[in-house]
Amino acid sequence: MNRTRTRIRTRPRTPAVVLLAALAALAVLTGCSAGAGEGVVTPPARVTETAAPEAGAVPVRPLERSLPARVALPSAGVDTGPVLKLGLAADGTVEVPSVADADRIGWYDKGVTPGETGPAVLIGHFDTERGPAVLKNVSRVRAGDEITVTRADGKAAVFRVRELEQVDKDAFPTAKVYGDTTRPELRLITCGGELVDGHRPDNIILYADLVAVRAA
Repeated sequence: MNRTRTRIRTRPRTPAVVLLAALAALAVLTGCSAGAGEGVVTPPARVTETAAPEAGAVPVRPLERSLPARVALPSAGVDTGPVLKLGLAADGTVEVPSVADADRIGWYDKGVTPGETGPAVLIGHFDTERGPAVLKNVSRVRAGDEITVTRADGKAAVFRVRELEQVDKDAFPTAKVYGDTTRPELRLITCGGELVDGHRPDNIILYADLVAVRAA
């Protein structure tokens, strides 16, 4: 299977970074690429939007571990499943969905499941050499939009987008994405930026907080 992967970025083991060692995921996403011709998609406008936390919001009780089964992000036209399991390749890189699975989203299985305390990480393509992919409409997402992850236990964890960030892959905010949190949070990562030698140089990262749990 033709797999594209993320590239590892190691950093000095300062106290702020030690907590990431168990994740082995000091990485930036490099999986998105596109060829020339009709399949090329226009990259989204640069995203730098942040929303303040809701005043007086009641924290949602964290859930027990249960694998993600489906992901819905209505504002980007996303409703896809089953969710892929993404681990670490033999070379230490973090897997991303294969080109053949460009219409699906993957979950980094070395981290928490969506709804548990901590940052659950989802990854999907913006496009590939075959054309537009599952997150091709990420530019439509705004702070305040909801991401719903249906889980194997029959519960749907509902997250609200708090922040959107676009960064150069060489400046990937590892600690911010993978570092421990005191509440259930979600990260959804894809690629962005104008094509350079067939690859997109940026990552677009959505940060979201658990706001509700419903029956699936």
